[in-house]
Amino acid sequence: MSSLFPSLTHDPGDQVALRFGDRSLSYARLAAAAGAVGERVRGRPRVAVWATPSLETAVGVVGVLLAGVAAVPLNPKSGAAELAHILRDSAPALVLAAPGDELPEPLRDLPRLDVDVDAAGPRPDDGDAGDGDPALVVYTSGTTGPPKGAVIPRRAIAATLDALADAWQWTGADVLVHGLPLFHVHGLVLGVLGPLRRGGSVRHLGRFTAEGVARELGGGATMLFGVPTMYHRLAEALPGDPELAKALAGARLLVSGSAALPVHDHERIAAATGRRVIERYGMTETLMNTSVRADGEPRAGTVGVPLPGVELRLVEEDGSLVAAYDGETVGEIQVRGPNLFTEYLNRPDATAAAFTADGWFRTGDMAVREPDGYVRIVGRKATDLIKSGGFKIGAGEIENALLEHLGVREAAVTGEPDADLGERIVAWIVPVDPQAPPGAEELADHVAARLAPHKRPRTVRYLDALPRNDMGKIMKRALTHG
Repeated sequence: MSSLFPSLTHDPGDQVALRFGDRSLSYARLAAAAGAVGERVRGRPRVAVWATPSLETAVGVVGVLLAGVAAVPLNPKSGAAELAHILRDSAPALVLAAPGDELPEPLRDLPRLDVDVDAAGPRPDDGDAGDGDPALVVYTSGTTGPPKGAVIPRRAIAATLDALADAWQWTGADVLVHGLPLFHVHGLVLGVLGPLRRGGSVRHLGRFTAEGVARELGGGATMLFGVPTMYHRLAEALPGDPELAKALAGARLLVSGSAALPVHDHERIAAATGRRVIERYGMTETLMNTSVRADGEPRAGTVGVPLPGVELRLVEEDGSLVAAYDGETVGEIQVRGPNLFTEYLNRPDATAAAFTADGWFRTGDMAVREPDGYVRIVGRKATDLIKSGGFKIGAGEIENALLEHLGVREAAVTGEPDADLGERIVAWIVPVDPQAPPGAEELADHVAARLAPHKRPRTVRYLDALPRNDMGKIMKRALTHG
């Protein structure tokens, strides 16, 4: 296949490719540093990368990919048991790290290569790599057992990034700013490899702050990627920060992903800046499936339409197709296309179970689809689909309704067994004022008035904070009824 990064393999120039804080590399210097990494790793099957939010991580991953080798990004916050499992499963030949990084015990017996961002190796050339060759092995979060290694082929990275370029009108003139971790698809594939494939540049904040966003967007950046927690913090900061409002208003594209952005945060940002955040939908195994298009309607609460090359359908529990795309009927999303992973490493059983006989990937995500094709995610099949009183109800829309209540700071919705209804709806609330939280009946009436009576919570439980993972996703399995 053609190069993943033409701007690095074909006459790289002096344009800035990467900037992390006050450290930056031009395309020419990145090509040299990546070439030096590639020289050391070429011919290995897999190489681990200690994926801190640093210039070294970006150089290391790019060097590995341009050498035609598969990179295994490691989450620096992983515990020892999880790291040991990933290393046993993926068997990397060595680990790349930034000089001075202290690696935990499970990595100490693995040969180490420090990434030198000032090194000069031969110009990289990945022209011999096949489009089905593994590019990344990214480990899933492991909510239902040990993490599984999703093997992502080179064609999936190229297909997803090119489809997003079409949907977002993304070009080499764009400058992306974000503060996402680099051990997963959002921060690494979209946030680093995306700009490099386009010939643009990325400015990584290191640690996400509203001040950093305002500074970079105010200083020439054109796009912002973030997760809902980040956009919530921006929405909270906007009323007292005219510079932030001006910077966001001047951005070409504000994109949220990795979880649903609550509608009330959409509206607060739009009211303060005149700009709408757009959402997209993807997962480790599929990279990106859908997005609101830059030239489309930025409809809050939806993840837009299927990307070019992606087939998407909704199916009932028995595997039959959802009869109508009416914006109400809930089904499981299944997708097919060049953006998909090839297998779970060393797990043929799990791989086979993930696909239908005719090659559709079972996402486990539940959604409704509007007549015009827009998709609205209502939750995960395992944790967010509530069957109550004969209705299939998605937790996400109830959470959005609860967040519109002025007394609610955070909200999560789950189901629990109920002898009469099958399942009853439980709302987990972090109140704005813990001393005077909104009452259960008040919240039930609030939801019933916005959605429908059968979607009102029957039980309300109050918390100081919701359990969240590194990406800001609520960990619903940690919410225990009692």
